[in-house]
Formats: sequence, C-alpha cells, structure tokens
Amino acid sequence: MSFRLAAYAVCIENGRVLLAHHVPPAGESVWTLPGGRVEHGEDPFDAVIREVAEETGCDAVVERLLGVDSRVIPAAAARAGIEHQNVGIFYRVRITGGQLRPEPNGETAESIWTPIADVSGLRRSSLVDVGLALAQTIPTTGHVAPVPVGGLIQH
Repeated sequence: MSFRLAAYAVCIENGRVLLAHHVPPAGESVWTLPGGRVEHGEDPFDAVIREVAEETGCDAVVERLLGVDSRVIPAAAARAGIEHQNVGIFYRVRITGGQLRPEPNGETAESIWTPIADVSGLRRSSLVDVGLALAQTIPTTGHVAPVPVGGLIQH
C-alpha cells in the first residue's frame, strides 16, 4: 500500500468555494480543492499555503484547522494500480492577494470561484465534499462521515 499526507485549502467567500481543475497526464480531469502532498520535513500548515500559491497564483492565510480525513483508495481506482491511503488535513483558508492563473508546469489547468450550490453538478474529487462538510459543520472531532464515491464524485 502506498501512503500520502496532504494538506487542502477550503476557501469560501460570498457563497462560493475556490476549486482547482485537476487535469492529470493520464486519466480524467476532476475539480478539487487547492492543495496537495506535504513534502518531507514540511509542516502541513506551510504546505497548504505553498500549494495554494503554486496551483492558483494566489496568496493565502490559514484561518483555522477544519479536520482530518483518511481514506483508502482500492487498487482498481488508484493511479498507481496499488491500494493507496491518503490522509488529508483540511484548513479554512482566506485568499489575501494574487491573481488566479493556471499552475505553471503542473496539473491544475485553472482555478475558479464556484457557487457552492453548483458543486453537486461537477465531476469532482470526494475531497471537495469532505472539505465543504467540514467547513459547514465544524465538527468538534474534526471528522466527517466518509463520502460515497460514484457518479460525479471520484477518488
């Protein structure tokens, strides 16, 4: 089994959430939250700010920790073809500057502010639903129920 620790930004402003259009070299594109892998020795708090800047072109500050999500992706659905565990740390993040742009030499083709009501109609990563649930409920445990994968919701 492979393993990844990641940090994700939940940026909500005026009823909209900032989503990144992830277009991998192989496979189908999905909308997701800005964020990604925590580098070796890096603090997840710093990683989420770095990832927002890399993927969107925007400056950001962390407002609060929202929670942690751990999921095991079956080998049949995982990119590498082996079972994979992703542990995601979700932060409420506020954009403070910069300008939205595609990720240079990366897999984020664009980032856009999307009305939260429109998210359910997008082909998206389950991470979007987890992040929105954490932001909307702010559970004291920092944990929400797993999001079922299928239809428009992907791993």
